[in-house]
Amino acid sequence: MFEFKFADIGEGIHEGKILKWFFEEGEEIKEGDDLFLVETDKVNAEIPSPVSGKLDKKFAEVGDIIQVGKVVARIDDGSDKDLEGVESDKDSKRQPMTEGNNETAGVVGEIEVSSEVIESSTEINQNFKSEKRKVLATPVARKLAKDLGIDINTIKGTGPAGRVMKDDIYKANESSQSKEAVNKEDELTLENVVKHSREIEIPKIKTAGEVERVSVSMLRRTIAKNMILSKSLIPHAATMDDFDVSELVKFRKQQKPLALEKDINLTYMPFIIKAVTIALQEFPKFNSSYDQENQELILKKYYNIGIAVDTEDGLMVPVIKNTDNKAILTIAKELENIKQKARNKTISIDELQNGTFSITNYGAVGAKYGVPVIKYPETAILGIGTIEKRPVVVDNEIVIRDILPISLCIDHRVIDGADAGRFLSKLRELLTNPMLLVLS
Repeated sequence: MFEFKFADIGEGIHEGKILKWFFEEGEEIKEGDDLFLVETDKVNAEIPSPVSGKLDKKFAEVGDIIQVGKVVARIDDGSDKDLEGVESDKDSKRQPMTEGNNETAGVVGEIEVSSEVIESSTEINQNFKSEKRKVLATPVARKLAKDLGIDINTIKGTGPAGRVMKDDIYKANESSQSKEAVNKEDELTLENVVKHSREIEIPKIKTAGEVERVSVSMLRRTIAKNMILSKSLIPHAATMDDFDVSELVKFRKQQKPLALEKDINLTYMPFIIKAVTIALQEFPKFNSSYDQENQELILKKYYNIGIAVDTEDGLMVPVIKNTDNKAILTIAKELENIKQKARNKTISIDELQNGTFSITNYGAVGAKYGVPVIKYPETAILGIGTIEKRPVVVDNEIVIRDILPISLCIDHRVIDGADAGRFLSKLRELLTNPMLLVLS
């Protein structure tokens, strides 16, 4: 009998919702046949059966949430054991020791011990500077303290005549570990931020009229978790600007027929992606991650640009890899394909991972400015507004120009306002003169 567990299908996938079973109990399955369809926070995936046999039992129904590592189905493959060979976790238990003449504390072989009470030895800690006092304890208790790294001279015994018992040593060890845990909880780490956010007491929502409760998708749940993570851990700062992109508008209009001949829809985004990539090479802190635990900045030498895509369930951020090695038309073609996959939920896990910088285009829905949220663990995100014609002053004359609103959010632990200003200046230089993008 084979117990089929929901395997880890990609980085960051911890659970999924069953959308469909392709087989019913009692039906024959061949190895490689799709067993069920699961919705995760990133993709919909058809999960194949690893063995041939008869579906003996389903442990989840359509709509149920299944966790990675949990048994989803049992398949009768003719064997009498789980072919996965996954061992169950075994609890490590502390073996009790009883004080008395029968205890042995030898590492190799057996040594004689007694209940004779002797004075404390200074061998445990020769550098112990406090006032010496005589401690009553058996050799077994002394060895236990030594094994746990506890100075027996600091323990107040609860036994006869102040004798230090093993329970006293265990309590001292637990107290020491608790203090260490408290100190660790004070540290600003990702785990502590997530833990404390879960511990916050959230007031119950009160309503005063007719309501409708709608179950949110796996993607929307993940978006909520990621937003809490980003806003809790990353101190956001923002700067905004307007770019005169009249030359870019003309250039794109000239090149659009050429792109259409290659069956490519040339939008403004490929130009922006290329400009961002060039700017990231000049300002590497914007293409980095801040390692809070080790207090280090991880400067990434590869350039993977994530593009926020609006889907029915919420934003997805597919990633275009190695944009420093791709031409604008190549980026345009890949962008078109990856956006379509995201909206159809046919995108692969790999196409959603390992981004180094993100761009969100709220101009696609007519918005001008926004304050986007940085995608953890990146250090910046660029927001793009809708291009519109505005009257501006050029050479003391009022003219109509094409203006692109820009928003840049930064991780203020890593990037200062002056850095953000220089980064935007480089972007302005590239987007106001598109020939620089081609020559680069």
